[in-house]
Formats: sequence, C-alpha cells, structure tokens
Amino acid sequence: GHMDKHIIVGIHIADRKKHAAQVQQIFTRYGEQIRTRLGLHDDVCSANGLILLEMADVPESCEMINALQAIDGVDIEQMVFCH
Repeated sequence: GHMDKHIIVGIHIADRKKHAAQVQQIFTRYGEQIRTRLGLHDDVCSANGLILLEMADVPESCEMINALQAIDGVDIEQMVFCH
C-alpha cells in the first residue's frame, strides 16, 4: 500500500551556482512528493551543494530523480528503507 517505503535521495550538485536554478525548478515541480528536505553545505559560499530529500513512495518520485540525473554535474544516491 501507500507509504510502504522511506525513500532517501542524496543530491550532490558539482557547480551549485550554475545548476541551482534548474534543480530548484525540479524541486518546485515535485514539491508534493518531498516530505523532508535538508541542505548540507561546507559553507554558504561553497561551490558544491549536497541536499538530502525524503520522498513519498510514488511514481512521481522516480520522475523527479530522472529529471535531476539528466542535469550535468548532478550526482544522485538513493537509500530505500522497506518496513
């Protein structure tokens, strides 16, 4: 059923200034699927960005991940916890 899994997505952005707007656009489009969002940065001016998301267990979450992976310089790692 719904909410069987916790999907954690780690998104590393190699050149934050260059890709931030594009990434933000995707987050906005799939906002309803994002349950929790955590931004991790070495410092405010850091060129690299790391964002952790907890996603709903729905097909749209896969769509969002595919859209992010299509951006050059964006790396994604996923953790899925099944209960």
